[in-house]
Amino acid sequence: MAPSKKSRSPGPPKSTPPPPIPNSPEQFEAELKALAAKARTETPLNHILEQLTIYLKSSLLLSLIAIFSRVSQLTLSPTYGSIPSAKWHSKLVMAACFVGWSSNLALNRALPFKPEKLLPILAVYVPVAQYFLGEQSEKLTATWGPLITELITLFPIVVISAGCVATYLDGIDLGFLPKWLGEALPGLGSYGFFKGSQKVLGGLVDSYIGKTVWNTRIGMEVALAGGYSAFAPSKLLLWTALPGVLHTAMFNTHAPSPNALERLNKGLEKVGYMVLEREESITGYVSVIDSPKEGYRLMRCDHSLLGGEWTKFIGQPQFKGNQVAEPIYGVFAMLEAVRLVETKKRIKDQDAKALVIGMGIGTTPAALVAHGIDTTVVEIDPVVAKFASKYFQLPSNHTSVIEDAVTYTDRLAADEEGQRYDYIIHDVFTGGAEPIPLFTLEFLQNLNTLLKPNGVVAINYAGDLALPPPRIIVETIKTVFPTCRNFREHPRDDEVFEKTGGDFTNMVIFCTKQAGGSIEFRYPTERDLLNSPSRQHFLMPQHEVKESDFVTSKESEGILRKNETERLVKWHEMSATGHWAIMRTVLPAAIWEAW
Repeated sequence: MAPSKKSRSPGPPKSTPPPPIPNSPEQFEAELKALAAKARTETPLNHILEQLTIYLKSSLLLSLIAIFSRVSQLTLSPTYGSIPSAKWHSKLVMAACFVGWSSNLALNRALPFKPEKLLPILAVYVPVAQYFLGEQSEKLTATWGPLITELITLFPIVVISAGCVATYLDGIDLGFLPKWLGEALPGLGSYGFFKGSQKVLGGLVDSYIGKTVWNTRIGMEVALAGGYSAFAPSKLLLWTALPGVLHTAMFNTHAPSPNALERLNKGLEKVGYMVLEREESITGYVSVIDSPKEGYRLMRCDHSLLGGEWTKFIGQPQFKGNQVAEPIYGVFAMLEAVRLVETKKRIKDQDAKALVIGMGIGTTPAALVAHGIDTTVVEIDPVVAKFASKYFQLPSNHTSVIEDAVTYTDRLAADEEGQRYDYIIHDVFTGGAEPIPLFTLEFLQNLNTLLKPNGVVAINYAGDLALPPPRIIVETIKTVFPTCRNFREHPRDDEVFEKTGGDFTNMVIFCTKQAGGSIEFRYPTERDLLNSPSRQHFLMPQHEVKESDFVTSKESEGILRKNETERLVKWHEMSATGHWAIMRTVLPAAIWEAW
């Protein structure tokens, strides 16, 4: 049977295009106007401006993350120290750049708004997250704390920034280049620009830190959040960022304001400490800390101590009229034994000239001045010099030079008619690692040039004798100065050594330029001791460092030259982590965390 007409009908189509609208003079005119407008906008000049805008936006974002990268490290250094803060930093930033660059399309699809709108919000909450994570630093430890903190704070900002830059650069016109080069150039160019920005802008951050409120750690983070807000303004920012802004302004003790310092000291009352003054400077976060209960005062730089003295003895009858304070740490008194070294011709105090590299709180310079020695102190950090004079018993009758010691000694050693010294005291250390340029063969040779033939040098070195650096440093010193003896502050704690394998100590290496002799000390007189119990106990060196104290191989580790400093850098991480743990036993965690 033939199918019915109804069954043969295919039915209506699923979708049918609307019939074309008949052309009309009005429509034709509108199309002509649209084509004309498009032609006017697609001029060579507009094309150039469009391309420049892409490059400008990309450069701004890369510059912002270059600055944020450096500021992030600086903000972690008071809680963890500069070396632990740098352990994972470069790897984390590079990983974030890779993730952001490779996932820019997914990032754009996942969000209902442009990804850059998130940057100001994330930036506002960075100080908040750092503050609360810092309070957990004891649990996080110096090994993992910096990594976890930057994964939560810096990593998302770098990922989104890199993704935005990749999206922007998709619009650049590189048709005049070979295809392979046009595909590779945006990524390679962005990486090169970012690394260059890190070097230049990071250097500027380090040079100007502490100059104004906006050059402080939290000040720069707030300014960066403002920069992101100007780059990607959003109504979303107004209400989402408010809690973060309020916390930083009202509750963050790291903020550089009198109110924040007041809140900080209120919190430290329960652990028996207070911060008298604090500033951020070129060597780190510097503060003066008082312990009213225990009766001593300290100077802190990042996660390290530059020295301390007892304040409870000031004004007591036994110490009335003393020219020097009582140092907390015996090694600083031991440095003064440079005067006790027997020389071929006795050096009279009133005729002597001394050069001190590194001021600290001024313990050693103050003692030299008390003995009537003409003393010059070279200190790189102006804030350290200011606090030493303001809060510690450093007399004003000395010569203070605020300059990098390498530059200063280079210039002075090159001048054959320049000043030469009977005593040189080399006392520099911070953050669990030695400033490597000040222990190179070349720097020590400068000190040798500046030391008179009959003079004595004393070099303070803090390090872990279970690691190679102390042996390398000592061998370098003995290469320059033919006659030396090395003493440590305290004998090795065998129990700690067995438990941890570490032997962190302060050493003082006494040397002369006289070959074939030996270092011998005269017995201190009452005048040498300056009516000081600390000097009675620590002035005379007691615990000589033996060859067996160096746990590493007895074979020569070689010497340190200025173009071979990486030999020591690789050991800094282990040494600094051990030093961090020691500092947490010296002062409560709250002091390191609240700044």
